[in-house]
Amino acid sequence: MIRALASGACAFALVIAAPAIAQAPANQSAAPGSADWRTPDPENVLVIDTTKGRILVEIVPQLAPLHAERIRVLTRQGLYDGRKFFRVIDGFMAQTGDPLESGEGGSELPDLPAEFTFRLAPAEMVKVHSDTVSEMGFVGPVPVRSQSSWMAAVSADGKAAAFGLFCPGVAGMARGSGADTANSQFFLMRAKYPSLEQRYTVWGRVISGLDVVRAIKTGEPVSPPQDEMTTVRVLADLSAAERPKVRVVDARSGWLAAEVARLKALKGPDFNACDVDLPVEVK
Repeated sequence: MIRALASGACAFALVIAAPAIAQAPANQSAAPGSADWRTPDPENVLVIDTTKGRILVEIVPQLAPLHAERIRVLTRQGLYDGRKFFRVIDGFMAQTGDPLESGEGGSELPDLPAEFTFRLAPAEMVKVHSDTVSEMGFVGPVPVRSQSSWMAAVSADGKAAAFGLFCPGVAGMARGSGADTANSQFFLMRAKYPSLEQRYTVWGRVISGLDVVRAIKTGEPVSPPQDEMTTVRVLADLSAAERPKVRVVDARSGWLAAEVARLKALKGPDFNACDVDLPVEVK
């Protein structure tokens, strides 16, 4: 079974009302203030050391709890250490996590049910756009789209259906032809690719090292020598001496509101949520 991704892309646009706040110059982002930062939960950060450099991925369990737990379990088992990036397509994604290094393998654990969508309370998303049928914003570092808040207001659980957007850096789970066939393989987006939305599970996003993801050797399959993940660890499992100190701009911050306004002014109707790069500091 080849756990592959579909090809083909479609346009995706987002118009955002500018908040009434001071804006940075049109061609320059304002520097985040001290109140704009948050520290990710170390249980939800993957430290991926590769032959091209280090990548930090923040896991967002709210989007896909079963897949988030699977990634942590396999990381702690050591399954991802030494795994190759065997399928890497420029303008698309970098795929890895297969013990067979072919796209046909997986772990000894059972396949996972699809988590293409999830339930979202309005207060759980930082909203940046709304219309009569849908809303768009962020859950942690991941851009998401949901049904309108009025759907949540009339639902039994007070929530609406939502799904992650496949923006650059988003981490998704590869699968076979069936929806419930994801196991161990995952991919990191090198570019925006909205045609994957609601068809593949989103479980996190690269918060540092997107340049590394884009530097990984390409090929379908990649010819030898292939780049690889030398070690993959959960940040919480690293000793104090080797643990990087990480903080990322909070999507609920004033910085994000100002950046959205700046980008809207700069890009006009071409702006979308994938244009927002959340600053990160790693020490």
